[in-house]
Amino acid sequence: MSEQSHPTRRDVLQTTGTITAGVLAGVALPAVHAAGDEEIKVALIGCGGRGTGAAENALRTRTGPIKLTAMADVFEDRLGSSHKNISGAYAKQVDVPPAKRFIGFEAYKEAMDSLPKGGVAILATPPAFRWVHFKYAVEKGLNVFMEKPVTVDGPSSRKMFDLGEKSVAKGLKVGVGLMCRHCPHREQLYEKIKKGDLGEINMLRAYRMHGPIGTAHVRKKPEKMSELHFQIRNFHAFLWASGGCYSDFLIHNLDESCWMKDAWPVEAKGSGGRHYRGDKIDQNFDTYSIEYTFGDGAKLFLEGRTIDGCYQEFASYAHGSKGSAVISANAHGSGGCPVYPGQKMGRGVKPIWKAAGPSAPYQVEWDRLIAAIRDGKPHNEVKRGVEASLVTVMGRMAAHTGRVWTYQDSLNHEHEFAPNLDKLKGLDGDAPLKADADGKYPVPEPGKKTKREY
Repeated sequence: MSEQSHPTRRDVLQTTGTITAGVLAGVALPAVHAAGDEEIKVALIGCGGRGTGAAENALRTRTGPIKLTAMADVFEDRLGSSHKNISGAYAKQVDVPPAKRFIGFEAYKEAMDSLPKGGVAILATPPAFRWVHFKYAVEKGLNVFMEKPVTVDGPSSRKMFDLGEKSVAKGLKVGVGLMCRHCPHREQLYEKIKKGDLGEINMLRAYRMHGPIGTAHVRKKPEKMSELHFQIRNFHAFLWASGGCYSDFLIHNLDESCWMKDAWPVEAKGSGGRHYRGDKIDQNFDTYSIEYTFGDGAKLFLEGRTIDGCYQEFASYAHGSKGSAVISANAHGSGGCPVYPGQKMGRGVKPIWKAAGPSAPYQVEWDRLIAAIRDGKPHNEVKRGVEASLVTVMGRMAAHTGRVWTYQDSLNHEHEFAPNLDKLKGLDGDAPLKADADGKYPVPEPGKKTKREY
C-alpha cells in the first residue's frame, strides 16, 4: 500500500530514509509526475511472465491515458512472446514498433532513454540485476515499478538502500511488487490488529509447500548453450540470479507476516535439505524450516517445501493473546482474512469477523502507483522492499549455513554473489557461477560452509 495510508512504519516520513530531514525543513521535492490527463509512457524491462503481467496491470489503470512504448530483454523470444500477448489484449495501448524492442544487456538503457520525464520503467528481470537497472532509472529521473525481491545478498542490499534514498530525494515514485501490502482485505485485518482486537501478536506461521515450480530445479546445461545464457534463463535455480526459490518465492509470506507484526525480525535460525535430487543440478534446497525472532521475543515460523506427493499448504496465520487470524488463505488469496476468538481456526470453527469488499492486490498496487504519479503525491516503497528482501536473505543464510544470522549480520556480510553485472555485454560472457567438470554447481553445505552460502 502507499506509505501515506499507514502512519507507523509505513508512514512516508519513516520509509523514505534521509530525505525526512529535508521534508521537515521545508525543502520542496522535484515533481516527477504527469498531469492528470497527460499520457504516461511505460517501458517494460524483463519480458517474462511476471513482467508481462505487470505491464498488463499498468495498462488496466483508469486514472488517465497510459501506453506501453518500449520493451527490453536479453532473450528475443521472450520479448516477442510478451509483445504478442500484451498487444493482443491491449492493442490500442501498445505502441512498440521493432525499433523500440531492444535486445541485449544494454537494452535496459535504450528502453529507459526512450521515456520522457514522468515515464515509468518496469524492472522485471532476474532480481540480481535490480540494482543495476534501478541505478540507471534514478539517474534518468524515471518512476519505477520493480519486482520482488529487490536484493539477493548483503552488498546488493546496501546498494539498494542508498539508491532508494536517492530516488526519494529526486521525488521519484517507486512501487515494489510485494502486492499483498495493497490487499484491501489485509489492510482491514492490519487495522484490527493495530486496534488490539487480537491482543499481543506473539506468534506467526507461514507455509509455502507444493511441488517443484518454475525454473527452480534444472538439469545439466545443454552443450550448445553458454553458461551465462543457461543461468539467466533458469534464474530461479541459481542463488546469484534470484536468491533461489527461498528469496523469490517465500518473500510474500514473510512480508505479509511482518506487516501484521509491524516489525522486522532481528535474527533467524533454521534448517533445510536437498532430497530426491536425481540429475537436478540447481543450488536450491527442497525443504526450508526457519524460526524468526522479533525484538520482543515473538516468533515467526516459516515452512517451505518443493516436493511432489507431500501435503500442500500455501498460507500465513497470526496468533495473538486474544485470538487468531488468517493472513492469506490459499496462495496469495486473502480468503477474507477471517478472525477467530481463540487459537483454533478453519473448518468447523466460525470466525467472528471477515473482511468485506473487493480485493485485487495486483491491480491495486498499480492503481496507487499511477495515481501517485499523476497527483504528485509521495509513493516510494524501496526501503521497505529492501528490508523484506534482506529478511529473506537472513533466513536463507541460516538454513544454508546452519548458523544463527541476525539482520545486521546479513546486511553487513561481504559475499556479493555477482559483483560485475553492470559490466556484462553479451550472453557469451563470463557467468558469476562456474560448473565443475561434471556440470554441477557449488551448493550450500550447512555445518561445513558456515561463513558463506557456497
